[in-house]
Amino acid sequence: MSTKAGVHEKGTISLQDMISSTKNKKSFEKAGAIALFIGVVRKETSKKEKVQKLTLEAYEEKANDTLAEICRDLKKRTGIVDVQIHHLLGEFKVSDDLVYVLVAGSHRKDVFPVLEEAVERYKKEAPIFKKEEIVTKNGKIKAYWKEESGNQHGRT
Repeated sequence: MSTKAGVHEKGTISLQDMISSTKNKKSFEKAGAIALFIGVVRKETSKKEKVQKLTLEAYEEKANDTLAEICRDLKKRTGIVDVQIHHLLGEFKVSDDLVYVLVAGSHRKDVFPVLEEAVERYKKEAPIFKKEEIVTKNGKIKAYWKEESGNQHGRT
């Protein structure tokens, strides 16, 4: 299982893999905190529509480069020991994990701002796309593609 930052097929990486790879690094001796963000599939959209499932795809080479660059950039921050971003790809149902972000650092005050920045950056910068299949308020099933940034596309 690769713990290199990037996109991965659902089921090929776990939180324990990430934590273990961080703890096994020599630099972890300097760490006093690990913060995690786990993005999961919500049952409802912002428009109160029921989510049936999500399908996530990516321009993989570019997404891997972008996520690795974000991690490299954020690791340069004072007190930060490790940053990992792992976005999952495939089909997902409500409550499934979609993304894992880990930040390890010297102190908790160091890791939380970097964790938040990592999440905001991957959502804006990485070419990851999701197809939402929803049930409208009228009971119709509808599907559309969105970028992580929230831009909706008419593809079905």
